[in-house]
Amino acid sequence: MMTIPKQEIMNRIERLQLKCRDQHIDGCLITQNVDLYYFTGSMQTGYAFIPVQGEPVYYVRRSLTRAAQESHVRVQPLGSFRHFGETLAADFPHVFASAAPVLATEFDVLPVQLYQRFVELLPPSTRWVDGSQLVRETRMVKSAFEVAAIRKAAQLADTALEDAVSYLREGMTELELMSRIEYTFRRQGHLGIMRMRGYNQEIVTGMVGAGEAAAEPTYFDGPAGGRGMSAAYPQSSSLRPIAAGEPILLDIGCNVDGYVIDQTRTLCIGQLDADLQAAYDLSEAIIRRTEEQLAPGTIVEQLYFESLKMAEEGGLAEHFMGFGADQVRFLGHGIGLEIDELPVLARGFKIPLQPGMVIAVEPKFTFPGRGVVGIENTYLITDTGFERLTISREGVLTI
Repeated sequence: MMTIPKQEIMNRIERLQLKCRDQHIDGCLITQNVDLYYFTGSMQTGYAFIPVQGEPVYYVRRSLTRAAQESHVRVQPLGSFRHFGETLAADFPHVFASAAPVLATEFDVLPVQLYQRFVELLPPSTRWVDGSQLVRETRMVKSAFEVAAIRKAAQLADTALEDAVSYLREGMTELELMSRIEYTFRRQGHLGIMRMRGYNQEIVTGMVGAGEAAAEPTYFDGPAGGRGMSAAYPQSSSLRPIAAGEPILLDIGCNVDGYVIDQTRTLCIGQLDADLQAAYDLSEAIIRRTEEQLAPGTIVEQLYFESLKMAEEGGLAEHFMGFGADQVRFLGHGIGLEIDELPVLARGFKIPLQPGMVIAVEPKFTFPGRGVVGIENTYLITDTGFERLTISREGVLTI
């Protein structure tokens, strides 16, 4: 079982406190599982209160015993939720002595019903503000400890890919190949879950999509969602048999100790049609051009604009990152404890790249009725440029 070093947790808390101080916020209430894990080292049911100055407290309902073993933040029993406001006021008098304390919490993931309970429990003069951006920006820059976990996930993803290439046979279903990948992953320590922050966005390990099934539109906020097993989970792999000569998209991730890698490779039993091969070649050209700009100071939306330009110049703009009304408007995304972290490589994100950011870049081309081709690598931004964390071989992997 991984134990996050205590200093790692303290550094994270200090960075959040600095951000709160800059925005005149008196404290931050952390409620979501992943954020609790990030700031305490534990994911037990409860709430962590991080004051702008001083020691945080992790109020736990269940399991108090396990939280006490895992957390580097002081743990207290939550007790009666009806008295939580009184507990906070007693434990943090320097915060609630203010006539109008300003508290932040994660508006992007906090249920309205629970938020309304907090409003009722805290003094009426309390002003609540959205702290989700503060939390996400704190998590945006990874430490060496976090990058090490992502590197391990990348190694497992490469092992699973190579096993899938050797296992793939014409006529097997997408689900059979996906099951093989998941089996390989799980035996090596994949947690079996890929967390997403976006509302109603779900993902397990990723997708294996062959031919037209990979190109079917779905609700998943990505360029290729897959057909899925039914309308109850309309994404990822289906029972469709895999045929020769068609693109097979393996968009897979692996979760090691909470940290995920995201990578995509294109396979084919035989040879792709010439136009699909040309589209794949353009996806690699886009990722090579993106790599040339992966350095501190680059504004992330510029990476997206450059990819759009290359897709247009290649005559494939209408197929880039989806098709028609189902095209997505990004080139890539941050990655860490969740698949969809900051920064997003998209219009309007004027965030400069910083050392420690980890991003997935995924140029793909969708052809309705035929399939999806493309590539995805995960990168660490360094002081002088980048390190490719994805170690799997590139090119169309021909069986």
